[in-house]
Amino acid sequence: MTTQTNENNIIIQANDLSIYYGSFRAVKNVNLGIQRNKITAIIGPSGCGKSTVLRAFNRMNDFVQSAHNDGKILFHGQDIYAPEVDPVQVRQMIGMVFQKPNPFPKSIYENIAWGARINGYKGNMDELVENTLQAAALWDEVKDNLKKSALALSGGQQQRLCIARALAVKPEIILMDEPCSALDPIATLKIEDLMRELSVKYSIIIVTHNMQQAARASDLTAFFTMDEDRAGLMVEYGETSQIFTRPKDKRTEDYITGRFG
Repeated sequence: MTTQTNENNIIIQANDLSIYYGSFRAVKNVNLGIQRNKITAIIGPSGCGKSTVLRAFNRMNDFVQSAHNDGKILFHGQDIYAPEVDPVQVRQMIGMVFQKPNPFPKSIYENIAWGARINGYKGNMDELVENTLQAAALWDEVKDNLKKSALALSGGQQQRLCIARALAVKPEIILMDEPCSALDPIATLKIEDLMRELSVKYSIIIVTHNMQQAARASDLTAFFTMDEDRAGLMVEYGETSQIFTRPKDKRTEDYITGRFG
């Protein structure tokens, strides 16, 4: 396994992370440092544990009864799986955007306000809604229809609303699990442009099957594959340009060039 990171700029770090579902080890021995204010793509064939690792970064796997981990995930040096750590606070600091847009069946305004409200926001809600929708490049499209149901928006607009909803609770990291797989090419490029803008303030980790998207949108890329025991493992991690043009491991090269996967 090859790893290239600037250790002084790591915001969250997986150390010897293995993830199990019951007795099955889905992911093994992952060491991955995510850099601050960068877009990191996780690529690899289906079933290699990409989404499992992503969900481990904000304890979403806690909702799977049989899931458990070995190793550590350190966020600002704190193990997020330590007994004293509140997983709700973890998910506030490390937000998530899912594969399929999942706005609440409420107004556009309430999609932003509701999450902020339950997280104790006491400031000017109108201002927060406007600022957050502007950050998600959606304000100009919806500002005259804030009371309209979020479910009436297009798929691309719904996904940007879900990104805005994640931003409203002031996270430091945004996890994105195949955020463009249900979108058309134009909406996909809007999300990619938005990711680039957001990376000035946030650290972003994206799981994608779309290698062109990883090459276009990310600064760093981690390539995962499935080992002989069916456990996912990280093969190589480095700057995206290096992974796509000068991979150091033959398995990476074979995947990038379409020989398998």
